[in-house]
Amino acid sequence: MNAVTPKRFAIAEYHRLIELGFLTEGDRIELIRGELIQMTAKGTPHTVCSSILCRQLDRLLGDRTVIRGQDAIALPNQSEPEPDVVIARGRDEDYLAHHPYPEDILLVIEISDKTIDYDQTTKLSLYAEAGISHYWIVNLPTRELEHHSQPYQNAQSKFSYLSKQIYLSNQSVAIPGFEDALLDLSRLFPESALA
Repeated sequence: MNAVTPKRFAIAEYHRLIELGFLTEGDRIELIRGELIQMTAKGTPHTVCSSILCRQLDRLLGDRTVIRGQDAIALPNQSEPEPDVVIARGRDEDYLAHHPYPEDILLVIEISDKTIDYDQTTKLSLYAEAGISHYWIVNLPTRELEHHSQPYQNAQSKFSYLSKQIYLSNQSVAIPGFEDALLDLSRLFPESALA
């Protein structure tokens, strides 16, 4: 008896689907462990937070790093997610030939409202498996920033992070790799946008 299994795509096959026009930017699809996943539409609070976050990071870090907003990263587990924000080493031009690999990435940030469960489980496991050292979740409903660090694999072969720190909206947090750069979280959770 044959079991029904989904068709999984390699990253090269995924890129070929895009080249052939089967997938377009408007489809809002990302490749997660070989499966095509429809991304959730972003609401106004998410969009405002993303815009403020990218602007703040640019002011704090300037040309010391690459700040990418909602662009793909290439992971070894047949995944090409599009996090809300990625801070990567080097210069923008370093990524003309390929998206950032895990060893290029200093920080991945997901802004979560409707996707909080997905970001705290599937995305967290995905980034930990890839060895991403620092993963932030900007939790809009609770007005908190979750900082996950120290990726590991447990005895049941599940991937997660050993450390989880919570920062409140009235605090500041140091950006990994740039301890002199403090992000004021009160800017990410404006009262009027989240009320």
